[in-house]
Amino acid sequence: MGLFTRKTADAANGKPGIYAALEIGAAKTVCFIVKMEATLTGPRPRVVGVGHHSSAGMRAGGVVDIDAAASVIRAVVDNAERMARHAVSEVSLVTTAGSPASERVSIEAPVSGREVSERDRNRVLSAGLQQCARPGRAMLHAMPVAWRVDDNRGVKDPRGMAGRSLAVDLHVISADADPLRNLMNAVAQCRLEVSEVIASPYAAALSVLAGDEALLGATVIDMGADTTSLAVFADGVPVHVDMIPVGGNHVTRDIARGLSTPVHAAERIKALYGSALDSPDDDRAMIEAPPVAAGPDAGMNQYPRAMLNAIIRPRLEEIFELIRYRLDAAGLSEASGRILVLTGGASQLPGVVELAGRVLRRQTRLGRPAAIAGLGDALAGPGFAASTGSLARHARAPAEILSGPPRFITAASARRVARPASQSGPSAIWRWFAESF
Repeated sequence: MGLFTRKTADAANGKPGIYAALEIGAAKTVCFIVKMEATLTGPRPRVVGVGHHSSAGMRAGGVVDIDAAASVIRAVVDNAERMARHAVSEVSLVTTAGSPASERVSIEAPVSGREVSERDRNRVLSAGLQQCARPGRAMLHAMPVAWRVDDNRGVKDPRGMAGRSLAVDLHVISADADPLRNLMNAVAQCRLEVSEVIASPYAAALSVLAGDEALLGATVIDMGADTTSLAVFADGVPVHVDMIPVGGNHVTRDIARGLSTPVHAAERIKALYGSALDSPDDDRAMIEAPPVAAGPDAGMNQYPRAMLNAIIRPRLEEIFELIRYRLDAAGLSEASGRILVLTGGASQLPGVVELAGRVLRRQTRLGRPAAIAGLGDALAGPGFAASTGSLARHARAPAEILSGPPRFITAASARRVARPASQSGPSAIWRWFAESF
């Protein structure tokens, strides 16, 4: 997939372009406008416009009120445009809408002892995309994980190599089509075109993984408001993404119920006093919480901090145990490596990193976004990892074989792609993916 948005007229003439990335989550909506600056080491992104606001009309990564969501998107993009002094018409959309999930297939084809050609490579990739076409799904990313020529594994590019067979492990990330369409419709109401969709956990991982972590094997957990998503990297490429519908807002609502206090007060109490771990003075330290239906003369209720932490910890343990279950179910317990990186707004609660390390039995750290020129300190925290990951993507992302907006797979198109090779042929399949929609 392409980088950010399509180039402006200036960029098409060889001048640095202006691009926009838009992240829409349950808690916040963020827009970055970026100018690609020419440097001696190649193009480098600089943030020239920023807009962010609390989201509306969103729940668990999906739209529940298109008009409300569009209103926030419009305001956020307008703020970024005013700061950048540049209007944008296209955006790269970063989201968990449609619950992005992975499918990995292995495809092998004979090459009869001759050198592998571009046509052979495309033929194998086309067959892999054919196997992953599912009605009601939208393809977001597709990338070769590993090539093999005969018994030679770990081939980076098979073209020009001689052998009897060519094989590829292909990783495809797709999402449910309807929730994604609803979100894209909200963006379209703001007279913006979606040039591509980037899965949030994938973007967050590109932002926070450092050095050789992706090569050695690492799991990134992006803890959002309504969802927690994960991305697994091995040998420098993403091999799995997944999402569970539990996040920081669930912790807040647990506190509101446990302390019989309003949700907004529970959020403040969580941020000021909450922890995932116990401390020696928790039984003596008292916190105050307003009652749910407080009258003008109502006093504050008092609770020991130990009670607050006893509410917080089980929900966080549930999140990490679900992550462990998903990794085991995907057969990635070993491939996911010994490195665990937490990011996202909900990861900043004290003790979360230590608790995750205990439950998942991994070396764990808090992940902060990679440094990007023009990005202020206020936007350089874990809560903005997915947004900034979309900006760093040109330098860190592995090669992909899809470009442009997501491919929405209908029952008719899936049947067309699923025809035997004798009827449609690999070239027809590749043309369908490259030119449809």
